Amino acid sequence: MTPGSGSGPMKDCEYSQISTHSSSSPMESPHKKKKPAPKRKWEVFPGRNKFFCNGRIMMARQTGVFYLTLVLILVTSGLFFAFDCPYLSENITPAIPAIGGILFFFVMGTLLRTSFSDPGVLPRATPDEAADLERQIDIANGSSSGGYRPPPRTKEVIINGQTVKLKYCFTCKIFRPPRASHCSLCDNCVERFDHHCPWVGNCVGKRNYRFFYMFILSLSFLTVFIFAFVITHVILRSQQTGFLNALKDSPASVLEAVVCFFSVWSIVGLSGFHTYLISSNQTTNEDIKGSWSNKRGKENYNPYSYGNIFTNCCAALCGPLSPSLIDRRGFIQPDTPQLAGPSNGITMYGATQSQSNMAAATPLLQSEPSITSEELPLPGKTTISGPCATLTLGQPTPPSSMPNLTSDSGLTDMIPLKEEHEGHQFLTPEEAPSPPGMLPSGSPIIHSHTMHVLSLASQDSLHEDSVRGLVKLSSV
Repeated sequence: MTPGSGSGPMKDCEYSQISTHSSSSPMESPHKKKKPAPKRKWEVFPGRNKFFCNGRIMMARQTGVFYLTLVLILVTSGLFFAFDCPYLSENITPAIPAIGGILFFFVMGTLLRTSFSDPGVLPRATPDEAADLERQIDIANGSSSGGYRPPPRTKEVIINGQTVKLKYCFTCKIFRPPRASHCSLCDNCVERFDHHCPWVGNCVGKRNYRFFYMFILSLSFLTVFIFAFVITHVILRSQQTGFLNALKDSPASVLEAVVCFFSVWSIVGLSGFHTYLISSNQTTNEDIKGSWSNKRGKENYNPYSYGNIFTNCCAALCGPLSPSLIDRRGFIQPDTPQLAGPSNGITMYGATQSQSNMAAATPLLQSEPSITSEELPLPGKTTISGPCATLTLGQPTPPSSMPNLTSDSGLTDMIPLKEEHEGHQFLTPEEAPSPPGMLPSGSPIIHSHTMHVLSLASQDSLHEDSVRGLVKLSSV
């Protein structure tokens, strides 16, 4: 075979080196448990809210009326821009659709901002905080033992010379701050609670009140704007073709006029009412309850009012926006597992975890109270004679940290005989007091010697843990 003829097949057979670093053997890489994905706080939020977009959007549970509000605004504005604005821009001015568009986007922006934001929910107390607060209430009421507490539990604070009561929330386990209230629909305490508005699908509180006010105010302008120019459109067409022909040419204008006519009164009236509340620095909840009076001379004057309408409006609409107190998009920190010994209804004091585990792992110590000297020792084996008290059920067992005893040498090295303890005095059976109820008076006490047989043959019959426990007790 020539060198040239054998070079071809050898070139076709090529070997590639196998990388040992890219893969590992099955013994080295067992099935790895995938760590569970960390949960966010909005997934376990205790209130009755709904969250969207991974917790970025927060709304109330009942959102059906909110969708009705959204549909009415979109349909009415859409019909106005589609059927009325082309005619009005040609015959009057092109500024009409431009102004209508600005009002529409402002209304939608403030509506979504009110509906999708945190209204100022107060976080609930942790178990430690709730327990500390309960302890303070017990001390304040003079019943530290958990006795009767007079409901409702309140605290009093002074704000601008006016006494304000802070009520205790039994759901959130906190004393609510001033002007806060618990919403029964959302099941949350809301800071500076105004009211729960189903039209926006959310509570109205400290963090979204200004957006709610701007929404209803801008919606009032948009409703009046659409209603006015729809009537203008119908009048201009009726002058050219007649009233009936004008309605036939633009049937959408009739629907817009009806919707705006029935909604403008409620929207404008709501805007005027909240304008009054802002000017006096009150909330809807406080006004309905009649909590404060606008006159400073009366006893129940409003301590939150600045005494000036302009200052009150600036404080409500232009003041700094407080941050959200609930970290709804934060991750839940996993708790460190704490092992607790089995109590079975009995509290264990002074017993360590290893001792309780030892007691559970040695059934021989629990079933057989003692091993006496009536059992004969095996020949050639070392026996330890010494007084040992009888083991009874429920006594603490020695810890399981003793080494294995496999030979006589190990036994003698670790456990000294009685001769080596000449200085240690043991009580005789006659001197040892007997527990009451265990033995009748005058009964003789039999002196028993505990015997331990440690060999390969005896290890099969005795439990290893029992031998350790008995050897330890015999050396005491």
